[in-house]
Formats: sequence, C-alpha cells, structure tokens
Amino acid sequence: MTKHLLIIAHCPSPNTQMMADALLRGAQSIEADDLECTLKSPFVCDAEDVLNADAAILFTTENFGYMSGALKDFFERVYYPCLDQPKLNEAKPYALVIKAGLDGTGTDIAVHKITKGLNWKEVSQTLLCRGDFKEEFIQQCHELGQTIAASLDADII
Repeated sequence: MTKHLLIIAHCPSPNTQMMADALLRGAQSIEADDLECTLKSPFVCDAEDVLNADAAILFTTENFGYMSGALKDFFERVYYPCLDQPKLNEAKPYALVIKAGLDGTGTDIAVHKITKGLNWKEVSQTLLCRGDFKEEFIQQCHELGQTIAASLDADII
C-alpha cells in the first residue's frame, strides 16, 4: 500500500522555493517503492489532500511575527473538515519548518496551537531557519525531508 507524504509550503521568494524544493528532494531521495511525496502550495491544498496523507511537513515564512497568510488560509479551510474525519486525521504525523526573519516564536506558537486542536502528532522538533538566508537552510531542509520520508516508510511514524 502506497504511503503519502504531503509537503505544504508557502514560497514567496526564490530562497523559500529552494528550501521547499530541498524538502521534496530529501523526501524523494530515499529508496522506497511505496512512498509518494507531493509538494503543494497552501493555496491549492485542501482537506482531502490532508486526509489522504499519511504524514505532512508544513513550511511557512514568518510574517509580522505570525505564520504566513497562506498557511493561515489553509488551516481555516481544512480545520473542520479534518476534524469531521477523525480516523483519517487524528494523530497525523507532521513536522514544521519556519523561515523566520525575526525569532520565529510567534509563528511556532500559532502553528502548534492549531495542530494541537487538529490532534496532530509532531514527530520532529521545529526546524527554525532564522535571519538572512543561508545555504545551510537548504541542507537542513533536505535532511528533514529525508528523515520524515524514511520514518514514514519504515513505519516509525
């Protein structure tokens, strides 16, 4: 049975697009015949995508000390439809990546409040990429994508 890893990423700049692409490349780098990895914008991702996923990686920029409007819009559209399907939603494994211009604290708190309400299960510490863009962010995203995909493939998460 094929497992699905959904990467939901808001990419308003070339640098954030490179980070999201690194998440996907990392996830796709593991050798697994029964693992499908998908990268989607929060604007096109819906509750059906979430409910059909076996795990998710959320990627957002910090905007005014909060998550991106795109991710907030995503949560507003999927929150109740996901709660209406507890067998497909509860304990959904997820990881969070924040590209923060400031400290990322408000973004981290806000996303965790929503995922707690959704009854999702965080499976990795938040990857917080602070300050000006650094090449190391690409490697960190690649490694996180790889780790989550390998964990899903091995039934660890």
